[in-house]
Amino acid sequence: MSGQLAGRSAVVVGATSGIGRALALGLAEAGADVAPTGRRAERIDEVAAAIEAKGRKSLRVAADVGERASLESLLAEAVKAFGKVDILVNCAGRTGRVPTLDVTDAQWNEIFETNLTGMLRSCQVFGRHMLGRGYGRIVNIASLSSFVALHEVAAYNASKAGVAALTKTLAVEWAPKGVCVNAIAPGVFRTELNQKLLDGTPRGQEFLMRTPMRRFGKVEELQGAATFLASEAASFVTGTVLVVDGGFLASGVNQ
Repeated sequence: MSGQLAGRSAVVVGATSGIGRALALGLAEAGADVAPTGRRAERIDEVAAAIEAKGRKSLRVAADVGERASLESLLAEAVKAFGKVDILVNCAGRTGRVPTLDVTDAQWNEIFETNLTGMLRSCQVFGRHMLGRGYGRIVNIASLSSFVALHEVAAYNASKAGVAALTKTLAVEWAPKGVCVNAIAPGVFRTELNQKLLDGTPRGQEFLMRTPMRRFGKVEELQGAATFLASEAASFVTGTVLVVDGGFLASGVNQ
């Protein structure tokens, strides 16, 4: 993948850990200058240093998808540093498990605010810049629950179904103006946030049983999909949700 994104510049929102961090490093490996962002400045610094170690330019600016002004400041700083933003990857997300009857308005709204409304803000802010230039690649992070329901995470499920719908809507609106909007739906990937769940609970065992490859994904295995969607190889690809799940959604009975 080296050189596939040479001359391109990217912003990765939610890049301080897990999938977002891996995608930021993957885009840098493919040749892009990358601004990794999130709410934790010390984490941003670590990822930016890793990008710079690959010989790429980076940027250290914190941003919160809940605050439009912070996204606008991020865009301004990225344009100042890189001259333009070609690629936006939206990875910020949160979840919380609770029986649906007991979900409060506050819990529901909090998850939607990050997963869907915040993604919309990010797409609006950076999309306006891309539409003005007549070029852009936006990659949103969807989920298995964009397609199927996961138990007792109704707000997360609904928000991620919304991510798929938002991705398609923006793709249709922006395709004539040179901006491709796609999403990646990861299967089950081990991260620092979910490893206890995956390794020590019946829910984790069910995820494993339902994955035909009989293992969880490594976050680096999402880099190829993100690089493809951000590149000229995907110049006629828009409005798609690319599933990277070890066969989870294809499986019926696995034994």
